[in-house]
Amino acid sequence: MPRIITILEEAVDVSVCGIYTYGKPVPGHVTVSVCRKYSHSSSCYGGESQAVCEKFSQKLNNEGCFSQQVKTKAFQLKREGYNMALEVEAKIREEGTDVEFTGKGTSEITRIISKLSFVKVDPHFRQGIPFFGQVRLVNGKGVPIPNELIFITANAANYYSNATTDEHGLVQFSINTNNIKDSSLSIRVKHKDESPCYSYQWLSGEYEEAHHTAHLVFSPSKSFVHLNPLSRELPCGQTQTIQAHYVLHGQALQELKELSFYYLIMAKGGIVRTGTHVLPVEQGDMKGHFSVSFPVESDIAPVARLLIYAILPDGEVVGDSAKYEVENCLANKVDLSFSPAQSLPASHAHLRVTASPQSLCALRAVDQSVLLMKPEAELSPSSVYNLLPVKDLTGFPGSLNQQEEDSGDCVSHNVYVNGIVYSPVSNTNEKDMYSFLQDMGLKVFTNSKIHKPKVCLRHPVYSMMSSPRLLSYADVSALESVVQDSVAHVSEPLTETVRKYFPETWIWDLVAVDSSGVAEVGVTVPDTITEWKAGALCLSNDTGLGLSLPASLRAFQPFFVELTMPYSVIRGEAFTLKATVINYLSKCIRVSVYLEASPAFQAVPLEKGEDSYCICENGRQTVSWAVTPKSLGSVNFTVSAEAVQSQELCGSEVAVVPEYGMKDKIIKPLLVEPEGLEKEITFNSMLCPSGAEVPDQLHLKLPPNVVEESARASFSVLGDILGSAMRNTQNLLQMPYGCGEQNMVLFAPNIYVLNYLNETQQLTPELKSKAIGYLNTGYQRQLNYKHNDGSYSTFGEKHGRTAGNTWLTAFVLKTFAQARTYIFIDRAYITEALTWLSRKQKDNGCFRSSGSLLNNAIKGGVEDEETLSAYITIALLEIPLPITHPVVRNALFCLESAWNSAKQGPHGSHVYTKALLAYAFALAGNQEKKSEVLKSLDEEAVKEDNSVYWTRPQNPQAPLEYFNELQAPSAEVEMTSYVLLAHLTADPAPTSEELTSASHIVNWITKQQNSQGGFSSTQDTVVALHALSKYGAATFTSTGKAVHVTIRSSGTFSTDFQVDNNNRLLLQQISLPKVPEEYSMKATGEGCVYLQTSLKYNILPERQEFPFALEVQTLPQTCDGSQAHTSFQISLNVSYNGARPVSNMAIVDVKMVSGFIPLKPTVKMLQNSNDVSRTEVSSNHVLIYLDKVTNQTLSLSFTVLQDIPVRDLKPAIVKVYDYYETGEFAIAEYNAPCSKDQGNA
Repeated sequence: MPRIITILEEAVDVSVCGIYTYGKPVPGHVTVSVCRKYSHSSSCYGGESQAVCEKFSQKLNNEGCFSQQVKTKAFQLKREGYNMALEVEAKIREEGTDVEFTGKGTSEITRIISKLSFVKVDPHFRQGIPFFGQVRLVNGKGVPIPNELIFITANAANYYSNATTDEHGLVQFSINTNNIKDSSLSIRVKHKDESPCYSYQWLSGEYEEAHHTAHLVFSPSKSFVHLNPLSRELPCGQTQTIQAHYVLHGQALQELKELSFYYLIMAKGGIVRTGTHVLPVEQGDMKGHFSVSFPVESDIAPVARLLIYAILPDGEVVGDSAKYEVENCLANKVDLSFSPAQSLPASHAHLRVTASPQSLCALRAVDQSVLLMKPEAELSPSSVYNLLPVKDLTGFPGSLNQQEEDSGDCVSHNVYVNGIVYSPVSNTNEKDMYSFLQDMGLKVFTNSKIHKPKVCLRHPVYSMMSSPRLLSYADVSALESVVQDSVAHVSEPLTETVRKYFPETWIWDLVAVDSSGVAEVGVTVPDTITEWKAGALCLSNDTGLGLSLPASLRAFQPFFVELTMPYSVIRGEAFTLKATVINYLSKCIRVSVYLEASPAFQAVPLEKGEDSYCICENGRQTVSWAVTPKSLGSVNFTVSAEAVQSQELCGSEVAVVPEYGMKDKIIKPLLVEPEGLEKEITFNSMLCPSGAEVPDQLHLKLPPNVVEESARASFSVLGDILGSAMRNTQNLLQMPYGCGEQNMVLFAPNIYVLNYLNETQQLTPELKSKAIGYLNTGYQRQLNYKHNDGSYSTFGEKHGRTAGNTWLTAFVLKTFAQARTYIFIDRAYITEALTWLSRKQKDNGCFRSSGSLLNNAIKGGVEDEETLSAYITIALLEIPLPITHPVVRNALFCLESAWNSAKQGPHGSHVYTKALLAYAFALAGNQEKKSEVLKSLDEEAVKEDNSVYWTRPQNPQAPLEYFNELQAPSAEVEMTSYVLLAHLTADPAPTSEELTSASHIVNWITKQQNSQGGFSSTQDTVVALHALSKYGAATFTSTGKAVHVTIRSSGTFSTDFQVDNNNRLLLQQISLPKVPEEYSMKATGEGCVYLQTSLKYNILPERQEFPFALEVQTLPQTCDGSQAHTSFQISLNVSYNGARPVSNMAIVDVKMVSGFIPLKPTVKMLQNSNDVSRTEVSSNHVLIYLDKVTNQTLSLSFTVLQDIPVRDLKPAIVKVYDYYETGEFAIAEYNAPCSKDQGNA
């Protein structure tokens, strides 16, 4: 539908088209709704109180389109009280699969009937030179209106004229300037007078006029030069010619034989081109024009200012300046193309990149369907130029400490002539040569005449056109509607295709261009029938940045099968698997379709058993099975469609068998999950035999509420203390990573791993490359949370949190500084963060807290500024800054004072604070204070089973009946790790006594690791891995001896492992055959090994007391109404009733009922609440980040839609949990309103 309609429109054309990403039309049925909403709608009286709507329904035509002319009378376009827009929603239901696609569009309603605008006009006029202008007349939609009379008025020039617009809606005019006495020329252009009628609640049409004011250019000799303005953008790669008109009075030229005109071009705030034009001088007054030509290249983009001037014999300077918009072009010309442009899935193709020689090019190719579902901010020449700090400079910076031209040039006294007193009047509207120079931002040192007479100096004006740092959305190109039946030539006949590789991102690579400026990349086309959109970004030392236009490759075969199935189901649910065979050949084919049997599912055909189906040109056939999965995990469905020979006619035609692709096989996985909620428990142990056998026992037990057949366990053996973490540095936590602090857990551990491997001489090129890649990604991601003042906050400045976070800024500062050993980190980011932190330091050396902390367990320290100051001091010393640095010196004074006060106080200091103090004093080299704090900590340590650790006085407890929580709370792992770091930080190295003490702490910390090598939350993971890496480096020995590990069950199962120097970084893992079960382990040899068992199972929710209150309802609650099957609302009520006054940051994790997906705009709207910081849609989960949860109930709701029908729907789980105290949580479940209705699928 049109983007804009006027209130006079009597009808509007609405068109809807459904096109597959591979360019073919979608067959099916469309329902279209056209609505105009009331300005103040109500939800109390149904839909009729919210909008006026017209609905249409029809089958799509052969092009996949539907068109309808809609009369506007029902929408009362001339009435107020409505939104000034028509909103269209179209729903296409695909034939055969019943999958529904939704599209929306809007037409703005405008009361503007016509609008005039100046498209080519000078801001100044010169007496003696005609003033030229051009105006355009357009209607409310922006379309030029031809053959219309317009009226032009310029009172100062006594100019009154009318003219008729040409076919482009344009009118040219010329005004004689000889007799203008004013210093300004105002021009008014109008089309029609507006209606004098006005009535309440009725809209009348508007005819917008155009107004322009030009100011006189001053010249004492009445000599001028004038540059032609241009209304269009200057295209790159061409030579542009600009006409310069001149009027020169003979007296001013004196005896000159020739006059030199100088010109310069400014762009991006600098002078980039200069030139001269010599004009022969004739007797008397001169009038004429000459041309200035220059090539248009990237150096003058995006805005070029041209200045031209000449100096007359008496010192007068005549000149003019003009501003020209230039195409956003780049010097590095990049071209990208696929060969061939259309290929069969799994065939070979070539991607050709052309750029400046020796360029390094980043290539990307993404499925078009991904771009349609979620358009991303794409790099383009326009967005690159928008990143420039200065695109166009005008005026003088106020920072220039220079006195403007001296005031002696001013006319400052009254003039007496014939007894009459004349007072000088300054005409501020007149333009002189000085103001032309000022407009260009040029300071000029000259004794020439560039000023008009003036009464006093004006203050300089400074303005700079600075571009906002915004990326523009690249348009997604329209798909072609016609595809040739022929496919790309293949070297060998392809009788069968097996399609199982369906990535969203296909190509993501770096390619070097050779000296010829060309690179060829061989690629294998994925199995998706779609169009792939590729792009290239190239960098060259000589020509800089270059971007390609999008290149397309269409993966297509004229005969193929597609599957329609849900993303996942829960065991016991059933669904209809639909296989749709599509024929785009020009002939009819006869096809047999079959689903390969598997013990993992039961499938019953829903159609009568037919051996084959006849499908003619552009036809399709859908075959369905009622499927019930029987096993858990990933279940593959393999469907084949084969063109078969047959004497049976297809209508009146004989079926053919295609030469290529006569059989298509597609394999797609379905995730089958057990009922309830997944729980994981990890058992860790460190065995260090030294010649004698070391035994250990493993007791795998299951709770009574375990879901049948959901239990599974794996056993891992590693030879290195960081082995598990090294393998999973991007998956250390089974939690979301949606904020600035959480992102750092993806970043910081890579530094500790690299440092450790370097120190132990185990770093391989592969490991280094992988870790550095993660560092670069984490660095770029962390900049999203940076504030303009150099600080960082949890969700970044764009989220509206005005204050940076002191604690997080210190964390980022030290980590960025440490990462500079391995990757490029802009030094400015480190300097800015350090400066910002230093401003938070008080006179006593302590630091003020700023911003919100989402972890109040850390605030158990940070609520008093000494703990925060200890954390920041540690960060500064780890950069490392010397203890003589003023900020560090003052911070250490704060900590020493805090410790002295704590020693003398009745209650001492919090365990967490003491752990930080011990490590801070250790880093500062203050052994006396370190020993004092460690001695105090030793008195509060918990010592059991050859392990040492520390706990908080008031430790939040998990619901004991529910989970047997083996992992310690996050805060306790963190502060125990700080004590370990204090023991290991010594100059030159820790003593044997310190290492012995450290080994007991390490024994406890390693028991808390999860199966990925991380811990329960972010800070404990970062600090613990830092401490373990230091311990691993301090105790590392490279011996040629090996350790043998054996694990046995009480039955016949037995497996052996060997760990030596060659495989100590290798993760050796097996699945355990039986759970529950008793297993025995033993280690022999010499050295240390780390054993880990991961036990996973699902449990069914039970009623009990939780630290959180969680209530989940659906609207509607029952299967009432036609929409309940396909759409409903999920409403959540959350509050906190635990031991603390308020929770930390909490996550609400809402799992979708099988076959349903969230309506993303309704999820996004949750962020309008002050309590919701962020939302994410991940797979079949919706994640809602809450700053905190109090005892006040927080209500949240969003809408879900049916994507694929599923029968016998099981309940879905909702979990709310404290991000930093994961033992505090609550669980609830909900059902779809129609979960028991067999009509659901």
